[in-house]
Amino acid sequence: MQTTLRHLAAWMPQQRWYTPTGGEPRLRVLAERRLSSSAPDVDVQLLIVGDGDDADTIVYQVPLVWRPRTGEPEPSHTVGVDDDRLLVDGPHDPAFTAALLVELGRPDLAGPASVLTGEQSNTSVIFRPSHAAPVICKVFRRLHPGINPDIELQSALAAAGSAHVPPVIGHLDGEWTSTAPGEPAVRGSLAFAQEFLPDVEDAWRVALAAAAVSADFSAEAQSLGRATADVHRDLAHLFPTPPADADARRSIVAAWRRRLSIAVAEVPALGAFHDAVARIYARAEAAPWPHLQRVHGDYHLGQVLHSPTRGWMLLDFEGEPMRPISERRAPDLALRDIAGMLRSFDYVAGSLRLQRGPHQLDATADAAADAWARAARTSFLTGYGSTFADPSGALLDALELDKAVYEAIYEARHRPAWLAIPLAAVARLVTR
Repeated sequence: MQTTLRHLAAWMPQQRWYTPTGGEPRLRVLAERRLSSSAPDVDVQLLIVGDGDDADTIVYQVPLVWRPRTGEPEPSHTVGVDDDRLLVDGPHDPAFTAALLVELGRPDLAGPASVLTGEQSNTSVIFRPSHAAPVICKVFRRLHPGINPDIELQSALAAAGSAHVPPVIGHLDGEWTSTAPGEPAVRGSLAFAQEFLPDVEDAWRVALAAAAVSADFSAEAQSLGRATADVHRDLAHLFPTPPADADARRSIVAAWRRRLSIAVAEVPALGAFHDAVARIYARAEAAPWPHLQRVHGDYHLGQVLHSPTRGWMLLDFEGEPMRPISERRAPDLALRDIAGMLRSFDYVAGSLRLQRGPHQLDATADAAADAWARAARTSFLTGYGSTFADPSGALLDALELDKAVYEAIYEARHRPAWLAIPLAAVARLVTR
């Protein structure tokens, strides 16, 4: 096992789902499961490791496959190499993907498997059986005690007959040693499988293509607003909707302010707006608040698919990866999702500017992209308002700002070239 941990300590920091701790990984095994393998010389294991040795330990799931070396070029997702064996990242190896279906109780769905590209927080495997609809199985990388909200919310919506989430195939749970000494073992979610919609583009690509040629997106944005309202209505029926009492308000507003403090420390350019943002937060705290409810939590155009036959389909109900899991599971303001989608329309316009580059300034194109984003925003709010009251007001203003502050932290850490988009949004929102 020490050999495996040594390989992981070198490999994990290079993965997009890994959270840097400011030093070398300090890995320890919290659980190990041997999975079925049809080849006697291939070992498949599901490893759960902790990074750290204190209360802030981060827990990861790392499926692995040991294979004999054959003299062929090493697979691109090799974790490490011993004298006569290769250690491979499980989701990219057919031995693990076959074992995963067995663990899910669905070996009947075996077929060609591939990994979805572009993910950051998890790793999803797409199965394409010849006799059934394709299936996508999300393998959670960072683990938390309890049920993952993606499983919890989508399963409840699917069971209630929602037309806006894919049918659920199943999920996989696991158990691991607590990172706190003396505490009982922890149980949590390892994987979640649901129907995969092939040859369907996400709303980000659909919207970006429309904005690039200034095509009218009003009907699509309005119907997306209605679909969002449908999901919020269903979640309010399926889960508790506590009142936003004084304690709940303080907790939510404290999270806004905590995030603002982090952002100002990491993005000094935000310091000039700190007081203006704080005033908007204070005004929102004093405004009337609706009841709280479960929400998507990380809602943007990339989390929605548009099917020609099923309409808008919502995915990935995990919430923002940088928020604590306790916040992501708690009832929240439904307006958080509205704010996220409005920010996503702004990102479409900002993305078009970035595509042209700093040396290809085009004021006319910029104005057209901004007008497209404003029209999409208005239509989305109109669609949502056909089910609920107009969501505009002090609370939505504060939540849009909180989302833009979150984006500034994210972009500064991961995509500095995109930082201009949330910075411009903060400047515009505090002025508005």
